[in-house]
Amino acid sequence: MKKNTRLYMRANNPYAWVMALFMVGSAVARILIVGGKGTDLWSQIILPIAAAVLFVAIAFIGGKRHFYRTAVPVWMMMFYFFFVIKGSDFGRFDTMITVLYGVVFLAIAIVYTQITSDKTSNLWMLSVVLLIPVAALLFLYRHNLQNFGDIITGKLSLEFMNGYRAFSADLLMSLGLLFAVFSAEHRPVGGPYYPTWGDRVDGRRIRSEPPMNQLTPYIMVERSGCMNYLHTSVDITKAERYCRQKRREGLTNFGLMHVIMTAYCRGVAKYPAINRFISGQKLYSRGEDLVVSITVKKEMTVDAPETIIKFHLSPYDTAEDVYHKIQKEVDAVKDTPLDSDFDNLAHIFNMIPGVFLKFTIWLLKLLDYFGLLPKFLLEFSPFHGSIYFTSMGSLGIPPVYHHLYNFGNIPMFTSFGCKYRVNELQEDGTVVQKKFMDCNITVDDRVCDGFHYAAFFKNFQRVMANPEQLDLPPETVVQDVD
Repeated sequence: MKKNTRLYMRANNPYAWVMALFMVGSAVARILIVGGKGTDLWSQIILPIAAAVLFVAIAFIGGKRHFYRTAVPVWMMMFYFFFVIKGSDFGRFDTMITVLYGVVFLAIAIVYTQITSDKTSNLWMLSVVLLIPVAALLFLYRHNLQNFGDIITGKLSLEFMNGYRAFSADLLMSLGLLFAVFSAEHRPVGGPYYPTWGDRVDGRRIRSEPPMNQLTPYIMVERSGCMNYLHTSVDITKAERYCRQKRREGLTNFGLMHVIMTAYCRGVAKYPAINRFISGQKLYSRGEDLVVSITVKKEMTVDAPETIIKFHLSPYDTAEDVYHKIQKEVDAVKDTPLDSDFDNLAHIFNMIPGVFLKFTIWLLKLLDYFGLLPKFLLEFSPFHGSIYFTSMGSLGIPPVYHHLYNFGNIPMFTSFGCKYRVNELQEDGTVVQKKFMDCNITVDDRVCDGFHYAAFFKNFQRVMANPEQLDLPPETVVQDVD
């Protein structure tokens, strides 16, 4: 993946502190205008104060990772400047002037959003563009500036004083924007990916897909209508010997599921498109974050409760890494009476009356559609992740073709069945007995093409046939497209 540069701001940057000083000064000057004749509280006081304070808060709190979000208060500022022009003598008597200024301020907001979102790296252009509001203010208040000396002598009326305060507040805000641009820095190309507009908490937007692939999620909306079913038989002869060796080395509960999950990680390392998902009719990639959900029983009895655990893996994980990550979650569930975090959350939801619960689920789906679900809910939800594993073999039955959930974004559900033996005729005429296990996989057809899935599952079978390679991390991890 081609790594774009990302703008960021350091809190210890001196230009950033000058920016904050100007923005706060603008807000203070704005408060002094309250009560002035013809002052509209919302458009001339609350809107610019909120924009200035929000800009400072975003820059200092999220400037290292989310500097692009300062575009939100910038849009608020441009709306405010438009209201200033509209309410001036020019705006009241000359519609063309009002429209012209509106177009200019709209263009400034768009350019700022484009540059801070890294659609273009010409940061100098932004400095030039942000001089336009300064020039507009000087032109708008030129008559007031002619009486600047009267401020010292105190000959100005309250109305004129409010005019100067408004000019000061506007000028400080504009200068604050300029110093914000001076404080912005570029991360070098080739570094880690940083989010921008359109990305989600749990994935970054894939923007380079062909037009037809981008259109498909709008035609095939529900995940349940896009399911493809695959069946394969996996040779586990060497994998079982590998498991026994690992148990002798001290990994007491090491089993076939750990090998399978590590093989999955190794497949994503070569074919990263497997770790994509569809949400809100858009395609996203989880990158190197492999989020796995599995169902476990506390005891292998009919009346024993089931619970769902969720954990994060990485394409760089070895078999031992996967074992320790899974074992940590399984032990946490089996050793406590409260089950998993999801069970506790589900218990809280069940306390909501039926009609209100239906509305709550609808609201959660709506927030999820726009990528606004809080991160802690995404961590609890077993319906949001890379893959869901279930083992039917432990129950003594063949694997099922499990459906995908319309809620959430899991694009792959994998089910494994019982082990069985097969006598295979070799090229030299001898017969060798091998162990196999059936595997049924349900996938979201919109995530990637069939060739990609075929290559992934062929690689999965090769890894399962030679599991010793899972003792070391992969030599390379392929990054998904931009």
